[in-house]
Amino acid sequence: MDTRTHDTSGTLEEALERLHACGPERLGRLSNHAPMVVEALAAHGRADAVHRWLDLYRSKLEDLPAAVAPVTDGDWREALGDPRRAADWIAHFSRALADRPWREVLARWWPRLLPGLYGGSTHPVIRVGHAVRALEAGANGPRLAELAHGLGYWAARYRPVTGLAPLPAAPTAAASLDAVPALPDPRGGFPDRLAALRRLPLWADDVTDPDTARARLAELVRAATHRYATHGHGEPVMLVHAATAPNAVLRTLDSLPRALWVPSLRAAWTASAAVTAMYAPAGPAASAPRARPTAEEVLERALAHGDEHVVKFTDTALDVGDERALAAALRAIELGEPLV
Repeated sequence: MDTRTHDTSGTLEEALERLHACGPERLGRLSNHAPMVVEALAAHGRADAVHRWLDLYRSKLEDLPAAVAPVTDGDWREALGDPRRAADWIAHFSRALADRPWREVLARWWPRLLPGLYGGSTHPVIRVGHAVRALEAGANGPRLAELAHGLGYWAARYRPVTGLAPLPAAPTAAASLDAVPALPDPRGGFPDRLAALRRLPLWADDVTDPDTARARLAELVRAATHRYATHGHGEPVMLVHAATAPNAVLRTLDSLPRALWVPSLRAAWTASAAVTAMYAPAGPAASAPRARPTAEEVLERALAHGDEHVVKFTDTALDVGDERALAAALRAIELGEPLV
């Protein structure tokens, strides 16, 4: 059952305004997940829980960092990928969104930012995906500001992946994820492991048609979500991004020109496959038979658990909507550390 609903209570706007005084990260490297979680809760009819959840999460929030210098149309390339410029980038996109329609701004910047989708552990594109879903449900000031924050975070954490040796891919997304070789010596955090990545299957490189790209992207999201049920124990937090990052791209497609759908699929595949390689477990876990809760029950369990990654992965599992996806969400709840 589809649990999504259009929240008209104003709670999402209140939460976003509360959060826009905060920076996109804390401790210089850990992402601020709150804007994504509150949008997911509001989208699935739980706006009533938004402020309570935020109160629990507020110790993980830091103030917006200080500005350095304005980003301009003439020097934006020099500021790309500089995390010190996060506030500058947010201000740049705030000005752009005040002057032009949000879909126009998104279409202009998406191809510029897409090659650097991998920075910030893919959180910036995930934040943009949540912002776009909120705007598609109804545009207003706080939702436009959230898109500015998401795009600004992406520009500040822009990081491309280059020099990967291509490997043969299987016909399906699931089989191609199975074919991703594990990083031989996984050490350090996301940036270190990303830098050590050398080869991936090129599952999406044969796609040239936008409609095929959409179908393949949906297939990838479904396969990565299902896979978490048996492989999430490799790294319960980081492996959710193998599904949530491509899903952020998928939920943005309809707001983009069709010409951008194929490169979006390729970037999303690389992100999902990279995370799969970087945090692969030694082997799959047995998938034990489970009770069959409803989508609403799974959402309530995720909310009671409270962990930001669990809530966001459950949001993606609800988008997929089938029994295996709901089982994967339950697995995330089992593996994750509760917020409180």
